Amino acid sequence: MTDRRFAARDARIRAAEVEFQRPVPVQAANGEETDHPFVANYSKALPHNEYGEVDPAAYRLLRRALATGSFEDFERIPLGGTRKLVNPQAGLAFDPEGPDAQALSIPPAPRIDSAQNSAEAVELYWMALCRDVPFTEFGDNELVGEAATELSGLADFRGPGQHGTVTARTVFRGDTRGDLAGPYVSQFLLRDVPFGTLLVPQRQDTLVDPVDHLTAWDEWLAVQNGAEPAADARDFALRRYLQTPRDLAHYVHYDALYQAYLNAALILMGMKAPVDAGNPYNFSRNQIGFGTYGDPHLLTLVTEVATRALKAVWFQKWYVHRRLRPEEFGGRVHQQLCGGREYPIDPAVLESAAVKRVFGRYGSHLLPQAFPEGSPTHPAYGAGHATVAGACVTVLKAWFDESYVLPDPVVPTTDGMALEPYDGADADRLTVGGELNKAAANIAIGRNMAGVHWRTDYSEAVRLGEEIAIGVLREAKEATLEDAVLTLSRFDGTTIAV
Repeated sequence: MTDRRFAARDARIRAAEVEFQRPVPVQAANGEETDHPFVANYSKALPHNEYGEVDPAAYRLLRRALATGSFEDFERIPLGGTRKLVNPQAGLAFDPEGPDAQALSIPPAPRIDSAQNSAEAVELYWMALCRDVPFTEFGDNELVGEAATELSGLADFRGPGQHGTVTARTVFRGDTRGDLAGPYVSQFLLRDVPFGTLLVPQRQDTLVDPVDHLTAWDEWLAVQNGAEPAADARDFALRRYLQTPRDLAHYVHYDALYQAYLNAALILMGMKAPVDAGNPYNFSRNQIGFGTYGDPHLLTLVTEVATRALKAVWFQKWYVHRRLRPEEFGGRVHQQLCGGREYPIDPAVLESAAVKRVFGRYGSHLLPQAFPEGSPTHPAYGAGHATVAGACVTVLKAWFDESYVLPDPVVPTTDGMALEPYDGADADRLTVGGELNKAAANIAIGRNMAGVHWRTDYSEAVRLGEEIAIGVLREAKEATLEDAVLTLSRFDGTTIAV
């Protein structure tokens, strides 16, 4: 073994030691589980009473299992119906590469009695009301305009705006660099995907009968108790490019979690987009990258970080925060406004125009869901889709030149059946980095548009995924012989070198 190979082995050992020495973070929840027991936290799939409140004994058994980590204790958790809890033990798993799932943290979630939680809920009610408005019509749509106006007037809404005001241009968008440039949908969710000898158009299947769900109390309560409604029928004949929030919600109902980012990698490789200036093979006279710092290396990394991201966010979901799902919160709103119960809810959501509009349309104050089954059976905070998005996009931003302007941008035609050139004044702002950030926001916020996640489930989770990816990239660098220094812009806009 050469000295150089010994050095690479030693570097890998040092990288592992750095992760081992990572400070143990403080894992802080928001305290509402103690202050407002059995009504402010996730409990879907457990048994509930007629008001949708969890059976205290069942919730205590869930807490016991999470505290002991015992398989037998997990098996003792009672279910209210046939749906099972999604993988709570995953949060205690370890990986030999990258940060351990338990070595990272996210801030406490907004409390049920906070103005921020109310603002996030109002946004979700407006998203539900606007599900079938084409993205290209946001600027002229009256309902979207009302949404922007009400969100602008809320005390603690933290979504993007222009000069402090939410507009039709900024409403429902992400909060990272690039999200406000160009069309709502990222180029990486529209362009054809070169896949070997195939060229795959990104026209999605649609729904035979696109309707909202869980707007009637009995239906809602049955799903909280673990009922499994039949899936909506999918129309595989009518395929179109992403046009509406419902289309985006449908996409994230069935996607493979790293699908959009594998597609983005293939699109960038296919157009021969320039790689980061720190890729060592930019400077080689007689070599190109392949298994290291070449296409196979990238395709492995961009998918490899996905399960590491999931384990990290599953620890946050089950073992730290246990935030209730938006549909569960909608049940609290409905009961309070109907006079059935009293909950510690900030009044802004109770008085909102969005909730009143939902009642006028459906006869209840429940948050309309895009999926028949509502949310998955695991807590809300943070979002799995968003954490995977943050991790995968971070790898891609490190690999490619983020400043490269994507050539020939496109938008869907009015009927969504084809693509046409995008010739907006900001076309030159559609960069690799910005459109990757936008793709992450599209996928994560698509889950919000379905009614199954909150804004902070997205905004904090993409940053958790970012930390996972940076740790994996650092160890990957130490495990190779080449001198590589990759740079990337974080979601907060700062630049780091890996």
